[in-house]
Amino acid sequence: MPIGNVNTLVVGGGQAGIAMSEHLSKADIPHLVLEKNRIAEQWRTGRWDNLVANGPAWHDRFPGMEFKNVDPDGFPSKEAVADYLVDYAKMIKAPLRTGVEVTKAERIAGAGGFRVETSEGAIEVQNIVCATGAFQKPVIPPVIPKDADVVQMHSYDYRNPGQLDQGAVMVVGAGSSGGQIARELMEAGRKVYLSVGPHDRPPRSYRGRDFCWWLGVLGLWDVSAMAPGAEHVTISVSGAKGGETVDFRKLAAGGMTLVGRTESFADGVVKFAPDLVGNIANGDANYLGMLDAADAYVERTGIDLPPEPEARVFRNDPDCMLNPLKKLDLAVAGITTVIWATGFARDYSWLKVDAFDEHGVPEHQRGVSVEPGVFFLGLPWQSRRGSSFIWGVWHDAKHLADHIHTQRKYLDYHNIMLEKQSRKT
Repeated sequence: MPIGNVNTLVVGGGQAGIAMSEHLSKADIPHLVLEKNRIAEQWRTGRWDNLVANGPAWHDRFPGMEFKNVDPDGFPSKEAVADYLVDYAKMIKAPLRTGVEVTKAERIAGAGGFRVETSEGAIEVQNIVCATGAFQKPVIPPVIPKDADVVQMHSYDYRNPGQLDQGAVMVVGAGSSGGQIARELMEAGRKVYLSVGPHDRPPRSYRGRDFCWWLGVLGLWDVSAMAPGAEHVTISVSGAKGGETVDFRKLAAGGMTLVGRTESFADGVVKFAPDLVGNIANGDANYLGMLDAADAYVERTGIDLPPEPEARVFRNDPDCMLNPLKKLDLAVAGITTVIWATGFARDYSWLKVDAFDEHGVPEHQRGVSVEPGVFFLGLPWQSRRGSSFIWGVWHDAKHLADHIHTQRKYLDYHNIMLEKQSRKT
């Protein structure tokens, strides 16, 4: 089926693309959303089987619809999130085409628009919204050679413990994905080594309120930029098991071995940075800082929330922290699989415009690109801390739609003036 020309093309049919479509429709801007797979495909096939959302259902959603058959304080499964986005797209009647891949987009010289090549033909548009987010390409650091005698996979490709060969597992990365996968493997009876890098470790809940609620009342969702030096610090938070605070000491007590950041590999031996204790300590400091901020808020406002002194009590340091491993022979340890929970990279190779810096990072202000007519949506910290969350991307999409609407009015004025001038002549 041919694709007709349209004012604005939205590339990506996940949470960002759907949010963008809603606001474009409200602004009466003709648009089309193209998704190369299914709606919210990453939630269905780019996550492990038991994944749940890291935020509660009452919070991590669009304003216009609640989750079906999910307790508001519960954490929706990955399938529930995908179904929610499909239902939302239907509710807003999003002009969304699935199974259509955008392969190239470039400016039409002197014409003020873009030519976009797709798997179903070429179209011309005035605006392009890149709503593919920042998690397109799984990243595995070049530490262990591909031909090493151990299976390596990214967390993107992990599904369940039964998928892996028998033997111990090393998980690299202690953010939300790495921590949850490591715990799942340990509870399945695997010996697990978890490589812990720098991280923030917020409480799942405190004084009867979820971490997401505390970030809201403390104004921290609206923080516009990371603290200097925290650009590569991951967040270790989980909605698994009904939502529990991540506790690395508890994991170690259950049989997991914590090690420092994975540094190098040679002759079958992995070497770790001597930073395990420091990384855990910094995570503890982040945790306690949140408790301090919450306690100060309660004292200042007089809000009725019960104290929780036990939240400040830590377990004793396990032996793997008291005597951290400096290196590990994978074969001797029986490790047959290494899972890299090491994040993703952007992929805008299809977008042939001058909108990126020398590192390929989009240059933008709150998603408005330096290249006129090009917009980005779904980026972490696009405008605030909450930008990459479902509710956060909804607010960022409104800002972009408002900008497109305003620019369209200026162009309409320009065209009206040209028409008046032509009549005079």
